[in-house]
Amino acid sequence: AALVAAARSLGLRAYAATHSADGRRRFAALLDAAGTGGAAPGDAGAGGSAAVTVGGLLAGAEGPGRDTEGAFALDLLVVLDAPQLDVETAAVLVESLPDGARLVLSGDPGVLWSAGPGRVFADLLAARACPQVASRTPDPGPLGELVSAIGIGELNQVEAPGKEVVIVPVRDAGEAVHRTVQLVVDSVPRAFGIPAEQVQVITPGHGGAAGTRALNAALKERLNPGPGRFGGFDPGDRVVHSPVPGRVTPGRVVKADAEGLHLECAGGAVVVPKERVETAVRHGWALTAHQAVGHRWPAAVVVLPGDAGAALSRPWVYTAFSRAERHLSVVHGVEQTLPRAVAEVPPKPRTTRLPTLLKAQVPPAG
Repeated sequence: AALVAAARSLGLRAYAATHSADGRRRFAALLDAAGTGGAAPGDAGAGGSAAVTVGGLLAGAEGPGRDTEGAFALDLLVVLDAPQLDVETAAVLVESLPDGARLVLSGDPGVLWSAGPGRVFADLLAARACPQVASRTPDPGPLGELVSAIGIGELNQVEAPGKEVVIVPVRDAGEAVHRTVQLVVDSVPRAFGIPAEQVQVITPGHGGAAGTRALNAALKERLNPGPGRFGGFDPGDRVVHSPVPGRVTPGRVVKADAEGLHLECAGGAVVVPKERVETAVRHGWALTAHQAVGHRWPAAVVVLPGDAGAALSRPWVYTAFSRAERHLSVVHGVEQTLPRAVAEVPPKPRTTRLPTLLKAQVPPAG
């Protein structure tokens, strides 16, 4: 944010692209705090904000638009949450930059990689083909301490006098679902004043007795019961919309009619045609960590049932635990599997040629 603010103060056309509308909102708030939420040279109207989404930028719906040669009309582009760039999106972004522009990729190398192919950010770091600036400043408080330790392979007990971190042991998946619903509906709102709609449940997978399907069904029954007249959904349901694979936007069902399912996502209206509802919309009280990347919530409940051990890795735990801002509850049924995963299970390898190709571009020392 400081970089974009400084560039704009010099009259440069500087923009920052996030992977979610929530990220765009948060970054815009940082720019406002820096005193530069305004327009850069050539901007006009509502499109003048320096914060955009990657999808909106590429589609031409947000940001500066393109010049006569088809390149973005900008001087500096900062991409936030850069580990979420797959090779195709990264290639299109780079190809769209005009000659002389600067590209800054910013992100946490500890989180889960992109849903699409490749590991662009990790490959760039490994190749050392461009300047790197590392920030070692963790988030403050017990949550920051916990997540920072996980990032280096340690699962430590942290002092949490304000109950910022709570471990809830369970014996089986049925108890995990019961305790999760109890936390979301009653315990967290009562103890911290965080409403249930701002508490996000995160679990390793969609299937199983404590996967997203089972948890969403149990949470819907308590928070918004209904017959699911339109493809299993009712007005008021908390959902996630996936217009394309790997891109998830949280939202809420407004209504359903002949046009399709009407959603409110990130403050905007979205209509999902009836034939697309089954593939593009899921209930959103409970998500996987991959769906939660790029988003943060005041409170998170991470569910680790006994059968989740094989799905756990250090990046998964790091990503899931770091989605919480004020409070984290861990519904814990995996015993010693969790510290073992943090200490010993790295990300699954992805084979790419990008580091080799990048190193070929670096002139030899001297």
